[in-house]
Amino acid sequence: MRDEAQRLALPDAEPRSRGYFYLSLRRLLRKKLSVVCLCIIAIMYGSGIFAPLVAPYGYNDQNLAVAKEGPSLTHPLGTDRLGRDLMTRVMYGLRTTVIITVISLVTGALVLGIALGLIAGYFGRWADGVIMRVGEVTSAFPDIFLVLIIVATVKPRILQWVRDFEDASGIDWIVRLGIVDYLVISLALAAFSWFGMARLVRGQVLQARENQYVEAARSMGSSTRRILGIHLLPNVISPVIVSISAGLGAIAGAEIVLSWLGIGIQPPTPSLGVMIFENGNISVLRSDPHLTLVPSGVLVLLLFTFSLLGDGVNDSFNPRAR
Repeated sequence: MRDEAQRLALPDAEPRSRGYFYLSLRRLLRKKLSVVCLCIIAIMYGSGIFAPLVAPYGYNDQNLAVAKEGPSLTHPLGTDRLGRDLMTRVMYGLRTTVIITVISLVTGALVLGIALGLIAGYFGRWADGVIMRVGEVTSAFPDIFLVLIIVATVKPRILQWVRDFEDASGIDWIVRLGIVDYLVISLALAAFSWFGMARLVRGQVLQARENQYVEAARSMGSSTRRILGIHLLPNVISPVIVSISAGLGAIAGAEIVLSWLGIGIQPPTPSLGVMIFENGNISVLRSDPHLTLVPSGVLVLLLFTFSLLGDGVNDSFNPRAR
């Protein structure tokens, strides 16, 4: 009776049977600002993913009769200098950001970062030394310049190989759809996004591997793969989620910077960076401000919401932040 009375007296108390991830997610959903940011990101990325279905026009449909028109009912965000609908191009530009962000995140931070971090933290010794020294060497140089070098040197060769393949096979859509650009930029970003995640996971594993449940698993004859996947990985996943939420905006921003510099996504494939680069001068801002303000505003909103969401995720999933 006393336990029941205490439970009724504390209606907001969280049941102990719930897992840590569930309770952290519940705390995140209680933060109104984080929920708003999450909804904005979902709408923006959703419009990019489903752009072929929801976009009112084709991303390269040109109509010079309505070139540089301001926002109207037929073109809510206006048109560019070739009469292409800006809302459509922004949607497809967000699709570009989604593709590159997801591929870079999955191949770099998640696959390489978590796997190498688990290996370095659990085995230690020479494995730890090799992985950490390689990561320190790559992180000693500015990431953006190394990505620029990789993209500038590797991309022309891959592009030529793909064009030769298209000529031999009769396929003509691989380069046209920007698949080569997506692949090269994603892998270049992934090559330098793994070390931070690996170092974070390594530090967590160094602490977790000394716990009694790991010793018990070893004494019961559990394999190394089972110990890493069942016992260690779930106990280091919370800081990984926090790191991912904070790094999504950085990866998206890096892709846009590369496109703005002219070595990222190439026209006519839409990209926010290309749109800003094409209209990033004072004369355009004076005569047709929507050409510059629309892609810039979308970029600022995307990075700003990622930043606020990262703070909310950190407060909810990081026990030291509460």
